[in-house]
Amino acid sequence: MARPKKNRVQLSDTDVKKLKGILKNKDTSQTIANRCRILLALDENHPPVQTYDQCIGLFCVSRATISNVAKTFVQDGLDAVLKLKRNINSNNARRKVDGRMEARIVEIACGPVPEGHARWTIRLLENQAKIEFDEPISREAIRRTLKKTGLDLTAANTGAYQTKQTQNS
Repeated sequence: MARPKKNRVQLSDTDVKKLKGILKNKDTSQTIANRCRILLALDENHPPVQTYDQCIGLFCVSRATISNVAKTFVQDGLDAVLKLKRNINSNNARRKVDGRMEARIVEIACGPVPEGHARWTIRLLENQAKIEFDEPISREAIRRTLKKTGLDLTAANTGAYQTKQTQNS
């Protein structure tokens, strides 16, 4: 015999209208749309009621997603299900290396090599960047910047303008 459902989804008529309206909106994210579909499928007040296994097959989501949506609806209500939880810093995230820093890193890499070295290395650039900038920049950030700008530290000519190879006509 199957266990009884722990979180029973029972939607009112206004909730069903709201969910269907959200689904009709083409600007709705896929996550919110899936949550709406799950709630509508699990709703006991408006048959046919789907099981968790049927929802997994219909919506291609995991069992955990379905149980989390049902649990959130029962505990916190419809608005909590329809709200995307974002990390606090997701909207405030900024790149460590901005355009000014990128230009300065490329300028340093194209400039004269420190005494005692044949060419610039990422570690040398990191040490120079610690001197130049207020905040420290990691080797990985410097490497990504150089890769993005197409600057090759191992090339014979690391001038500001890369020489383009053309075919002779």
